Amino acid sequence: MKFIIAVIKPFKLDEVREALGVIGVAGMTVSEVKGFGRQKGQTEIYRGAEYSTNMLPKVKLEVAVPDDLAAQAVETIQQAASTSAIGDGKIFVLELAEVTRIRTGETGDTAL
Repeated sequence: MKFIIAVIKPFKLDEVREALGVIGVAGMTVSEVKGFGRQKGQTEIYRGAEYSTNMLPKVKLEVAVPDDLAAQAVETIQQAASTSAIGDGKIFVLELAEVTRIRTGETGDTAL
């Protein structure tokens, strides 16, 4: 099993969620986060005053998938989240040792 963490632009969330649903990803956890990378923040105007912010709003998705679906899930996220502009985000893939469904006690792929 793989644990996929994707940090994307907030307005791309619905596209990514729908695209993952099409390939059979049943659930995900979504968090609103802030951060920066090569984008290094942005300049904004608030009440006529210009200021610079280095922490940009992003959305973090967390998805657990079986090994045979991981590559397709990563490709799907990449395609759906891309704007071809700086700051589109990152995708991290981690090995997932175990998962247990609390309600039923199922483990492994059946718990996903």
